[in-house]
Amino acid sequence: MSAARKSLVALLVLGAGGLGFSAWRASQRPSTPKAREQRPASEQLFAPPRAPGTQAPVFTHITVRAQGNTTELAREQKGEWRLVAPVKARAEAAAVEALLETLGSSTASPVVNEAPTDADLEKYGLRSPVFTVTARAYLPDARGGGADDPSRLHTVTLHGGVENTFDGSVYVRREGDPKVYAAQGSVRWSLDKDTFALRSKELLGELETASLVSIEVRAQGRGYLLEHDVGTPRWRLTKPVAERADEARVSALLKSLKEQRALSFPEDSAPLRKKLGLEAPLVDARFTLREGEPVRIRLAQVTEEGVVRVHALREQGAHAVLGEVPESALTALDVDVRELKDQHVLSFRREEVRRVVFHPGGGAAPITVANLSPGDGGTEAWHVESPTPGKAQHFRVVSLLRALGALKASAFGEAKPRSWAKYGISESSAGVQLLNQEGHELARLSLGTPVPDSADLSYARGSGPEVLEVRMEGLELPRRAEDLTDALPAPAPDEAATP
Repeated sequence: MSAARKSLVALLVLGAGGLGFSAWRASQRPSTPKAREQRPASEQLFAPPRAPGTQAPVFTHITVRAQGNTTELAREQKGEWRLVAPVKARAEAAAVEALLETLGSSTASPVVNEAPTDADLEKYGLRSPVFTVTARAYLPDARGGGADDPSRLHTVTLHGGVENTFDGSVYVRREGDPKVYAAQGSVRWSLDKDTFALRSKELLGELETASLVSIEVRAQGRGYLLEHDVGTPRWRLTKPVAERADEARVSALLKSLKEQRALSFPEDSAPLRKKLGLEAPLVDARFTLREGEPVRIRLAQVTEEGVVRVHALREQGAHAVLGEVPESALTALDVDVRELKDQHVLSFRREEVRRVVFHPGGGAAPITVANLSPGDGGTEAWHVESPTPGKAQHFRVVSLLRALGALKASAFGEAKPRSWAKYGISESSAGVQLLNQEGHELARLSLGTPVPDSADLSYARGSGPEVLEVRMEGLELPRRAEDLTDALPAPAPDEAATP
């Protein structure tokens, strides 16, 4: 065989092999409808038709049939979404937001099949849809109205099928439109939601500090009562002791309560409540509101087949919700009273302080500074009255008051001790006294001896009745008047000798 003939035969063999390889590659790809490969013109799936430049549609009602559930949601006047069936409850904000984003999206989706047969629909999972979403919306007019205008109302029903394993898209079809579309996989993630996914998991929360009058908690043989000074951020402990409460700790308590998300919502019934131990709960709390009926929350724990489970019952008037919650929910309200006490050593309003008396201790004369000017008085306001009159360093006094207001106890000790002397605290102790314009005492700090085995802590007495352990680092109280005055520099030796 000549060289030319050999080359021709080789080319034919390679060509046949190449065609065979291409055919084999094609047979290995996931099967896709022929119409899918043609990619007809894209269309919008969800958004109602509207003229360019007009406002986006406002959705008012949504019905989701998915995962064996049918869930109905409605938008309230203030814009909040709620479940209206099969239960009445708040909606899960993030889930509804994702659903609305998908429904209102203008992202175009390719047409897969213009005229599918029943066999095609079966293949796409649309003969018996995996999920169906019906959404009602209105196209707002220039003023944002139009909810009651029939010409502006629009309803879209979308059926979702199976996922295309080739590219992760999902087959979808609109009610009244025979075409099958390919939507992004995120569409299924947003719309294929059951009732639990669409329902708010904040079973215990929705209790804001500003709306509360009091919080009463009974937990495993102990409890407390907190009362709110309405109109202010201040809270007071009234039981088991009368003390100032730590505002930040109360806020943290409510925040922790809100973060306890429900794991499930069992169907509530009297027998189930008894079985779960809610008739004799571990935690029983009552929240009194400024407006509306009080909220009662009960928490109980049971062990089933070696698994510890905690349930909560939230009641307000005739409305009750039962849910399983994380075990950590038990400690959200069951806290030691000492944690709720205000850690601040002194309780006063800085703007009310008009006279400060510093007690150096050890028999030294007290140092009194006064601000007799109206208001803050500027940089000339504070003056030393005794023992040596003079102009005080205004910002030094202001800094001391700020530090005293921020001083917190490291620990609480004995309450109402019979003898303060054993802590080194007496009338002659070092400290400071704060007075108002009329000379009435606003607060007093008395410092005692160092706390044993804690060189940086000292015993102290503040605005409360208990012994405190405080760290005075960074707060140096004046021991003489010169520590507060603008003292003149000492004269030079030759100047002092001049007659």
